[in-house]
Amino acid sequence: MKTLPLRLMPGADLRRALEAALAEHGAEAGFVLQGIGSLQPVLLRLAGAETTVAPEGSVELLTLAGSVAPGASHLHASVCDAAGRVLGGHLGYGSTVLTTAEVLLVLLPDWAFSREPDTATGYAELVVRRR
Repeated sequence: MKTLPLRLMPGADLRRALEAALAEHGAEAGFVLQGIGSLQPVLLRLAGAETTVAPEGSVELLTLAGSVAPGASHLHASVCDAAGRVLGGHLGYGSTVLTTAEVLLVLLPDWAFSREPDTATGYAELVVRRR
């Protein structure tokens, strides 16, 4: 296990930047332990929903956690708007860093993550393999 603290710059697609950081370090599996920052826009898929929602304006990223894999990440985020309303869900591609994102990424060099259809759930679920 290797820790990788990151500061992502304005304009970065948060999810794609984390997948790129994983690839840059030759890893195929990782976990976000925590992340904070600001986003505009943010795209979240709420529990049980098929489509994403995009709250208006900028939001503070309060928490970020989940698994990271090449093109197959599963990240949950909670965000807060200027009125203090909190919303959380699955972080979508296109969620863009506004001023900063500070993320602690853990790389798992001995493992590979992928997502494959699971007949029990009907979703593409995490598959863990030793490299």
